[in-house]
Amino acid sequence: MQNIGSGTNYMEKEWFSHWFDSPYYHILYQNRDDDEAQLFIDKLSEFLGFLPEHQIMDLACGKGRHSIYLNQKGFNVTGLDLSPQSIEYAQQFANERLHFHVHDMRDFFAEREFDFVLNMFTSFGYLANESENIKAFQSAARSLKKGGRFVLDFFNTPLVIRELVSYEIKSIEGIDFEIRKRHENGCIIKNIDFEAEKHHYHFQERVEAICQESFLRYFSSAGLTLKHLFGNYLLEPYQAESSSRMIFILEK
Repeated sequence: MQNIGSGTNYMEKEWFSHWFDSPYYHILYQNRDDDEAQLFIDKLSEFLGFLPEHQIMDLACGKGRHSIYLNQKGFNVTGLDLSPQSIEYAQQFANERLHFHVHDMRDFFAEREFDFVLNMFTSFGYLANESENIKAFQSAARSLKKGGRFVLDFFNTPLVIRELVSYEIKSIEGIDFEIRKRHENGCIIKNIDFEAEKHHYHFQERVEAICQESFLRYFSSAGLTLKHLFGNYLLEPYQAESSSRMIFILEK
């Protein structure tokens, strides 16, 4: 890997760097559907024509579930994530064709090294403003080879807003997570409260309810062209009123 960029020292830790590195984040979200994730990877690899010699970046990889499965299918994968705890976990699966690094998506990583960049399972929308969103896309696009593809998997914003569940309790490993959600000032805000080890914890997630038009503007600023838009992990056509996802396939 050539020209790996150094990280920016941001003035203070943002909410996501605290929460994503918390052990309770991983408890709350431990039951994500691995079968669904693997089906999505199977569909993508077939549609995009992944080859063993291709270099694939899994941007905001978390604990590496997509990266690990891609590598098991025989591909070269580099997983990047802001959370040191997640990367420390993922490192146990590393090998000569699977690498993990702690990395902020706003920072430049490597010059024209990758055939594909994947940003999966709504791992975008956490940044402070539009300029930082654009910076993240520009940094990712810089890592793509000419003609490379960027895959962005985001929730279908109109559907999420319409079907928002305002309150629920999830009981996992003896912890009752109280979750309150609302749509406010262009964001989906999730307040999470729970008791653990005789302490009360409160975390707040803020994900931008980014519309398709805004994404198109971000893509253009990064020199990326929209080639396909799918509405679910089976890669069926996007329907604004009913699709579960917005899956953008972009080309540099």
